[in-house]
Amino acid sequence: MKKVSIYTDGSSRGNPGPGGYGTVLIFGKHEKRLSQGYVCTTNNRMEIMAALAGLNSLKEPCDVTIYSDSQYLVNAMTKGWMAGWKKNGWAKKKKSEELKNVDLWQAIDTAIEGHDITWTWVKGHAGNEYNEICDQLATEAADGEGKIDDSGFQG
Repeated sequence: MKKVSIYTDGSSRGNPGPGGYGTVLIFGKHEKRLSQGYVCTTNNRMEIMAALAGLNSLKEPCDVTIYSDSQYLVNAMTKGWMAGWKKNGWAKKKKSEELKNVDLWQAIDTAIEGHDITWTWVKGHAGNEYNEICDQLATEAADGEGKIDDSGFQG
C-alpha cells in the first residue's frame, strides 16, 4: 500500500457562518492542496469535510495518516464514538438524541473503507508546517469568492 499523509483543517467565520476547509495530501515528493469555501456552515463540519476531501482524493487503498487539530474528529475515529453512533443507527447513546453532522460521518464511514488509517491529533497554531498551510487554505476559502452551499448543514 502507498503511504500517504493527509493534513486537514477547517474554519468558520462565526459558528455558524461562512466556512472553508484546507487539505494537503503528501505522497513521497508529491503534494496536492485542496480547499473549498461554504456560504454557511460550522467549524466541526469543515474539520470533517477536510478529512473527507483528502480521503475521497485517493484512487486506491492506501496506508494513510490523517493529521487534524480537531479533537472532535480524531476522538470520534479513535475512541470508538463513530462505531457507537453507527451501531445506534447513527444516533448518540440515546437513540432519541440526534447526532450532528450525520451526513458527514456516514460519508467518512464509506470513505475509510479499504484504507489502513491512523488518526493523529496535532495542536493547532503550534508551528506544524502543514497544519499552518491547511489553516491558511481553510481561512482563505472561508473568506474568498466561489463559496458553495453546504447542503448537509441544518442551521
